[in-house]
Amino acid sequence: MLTDRYFYPDQPQETALLVGIELRGGVGRFTVGDSLEELARLAETAGMAVVGQTYQRISDPNPATLIGSGKLAEIVDLRTELGASAILFDEELSPRQQREIEKALKNEEIKVLDRTALILDIFAKHAHTREGALQVELAQYEYRLPRLTRAWTHLARQAGGGAAASGTGGVGLRGPGETQLEVDRREISRRIAHLKRELEEVRAHRQRYRQKRRGAALSTVSLVGYTNAGKSTLLNALTRLAAPEGGEAGVLEADMLFATLDPTTRRVRLPGGREALFTDTVGFIQKLPTALVAAFRATLEEIAESDLLLHVVDITHNNALEQADAVGDVLRELGMVEKPILTALNKVDLLPDPEEVIDLLSREFEDALAISAGTGQGLRELLERIEQRLNRDLTPVEALIPYSAGELVNLWHVHGLIQQEEHTEHGVRIQGMLPEELAGRMQPYATAGQ
Repeated sequence: MLTDRYFYPDQPQETALLVGIELRGGVGRFTVGDSLEELARLAETAGMAVVGQTYQRISDPNPATLIGSGKLAEIVDLRTELGASAILFDEELSPRQQREIEKALKNEEIKVLDRTALILDIFAKHAHTREGALQVELAQYEYRLPRLTRAWTHLARQAGGGAAASGTGGVGLRGPGETQLEVDRREISRRIAHLKRELEEVRAHRQRYRQKRRGAALSTVSLVGYTNAGKSTLLNALTRLAAPEGGEAGVLEADMLFATLDPTTRRVRLPGGREALFTDTVGFIQKLPTALVAAFRATLEEIAESDLLLHVVDITHNNALEQADAVGDVLRELGMVEKPILTALNKVDLLPDPEEVIDLLSREFEDALAISAGTGQGLRELLERIEQRLNRDLTPVEALIPYSAGELVNLWHVHGLIQQEEHTEHGVRIQGMLPEELAGRMQPYATAGQ
């Protein structure tokens, strides 16, 4: 059984007491202990020091305070004993629950945060592009709008300007700050509407970019997976291994949750010579806030438009299967259950007995391959497997391309599969496979059946 635990860091910054619940008779993928352990990592990523954790087993959540009144009184005393500056709940609190818990504390200096507020804070900290900042700000305002009580007095105490850019104000308070101190609900609603309009422009821009990309006949692969599964490390490894000349620099790799937020796309040359675009997307997590899924619609559409999903699983994690299931839940929520998926069981080099674990997990995944993004193990085979899956969508074409249209031959080499190539008096005769868009451009020179 999980017991209460206490931690005493040498130099605490903001300190948090973690609180979880376990529903009697409930069937969850993660135990309350596993979920609190993940919450602790989220808190550390946000810059907090965890000084203690506790939980309560209940039949149903209390509509007023989530937990029972006796447990709440115990938590208030425990917070005082540990000197925690915040109480962090593993479940999303309703506005009413947050207000009642704040009343029980009788101390305006103590913050009451939930998992959603914490994830929003981390996203605000790691959003570096205009699009990412807009999406986070929208999600924060929609989360805070029904909670316009003491949270805004905390914001009023922030000093100086530019909180959103500098990340000041403490955990749960990054993002929109000083400029919104005196606004009322109507003005905040107006700001939300403005952000939605801006994001629609971003969405339209992304759509135009995707159409242009489709016109270039580049296949796309989206890396999806639980946060910290190693997607960024894998994208960097594939880029170093198979990037065309002049390939772009790598993306941030860090052993923390949500180290990267903004999607990054790199061009990778597949073993057969054709090229594809690989996109690193934001990591998923259990209890992913609905507001975030909605706010990040423009980004997540990158996944919907991709030709193949590469699901990266941290094979060393104790909850690898549960994490994979959580990713599946989000994909289903986004309506992507029919999208072709290839699974990469990552970090195999860290296993004491890789074959046993690989055999066990391979039974759970329809099309899985063990790899190590850190050492490069299995990456060439992974690229071959990706190319095989992408080639299923190619159209067979046979054409005689005149030398005056030599750029089409180059496009075929980059974006298609060549089975036979012959230089003749009248041009280059090629038999092979092409993406549908490019096959249409070859139609004037088609020779099949002639």
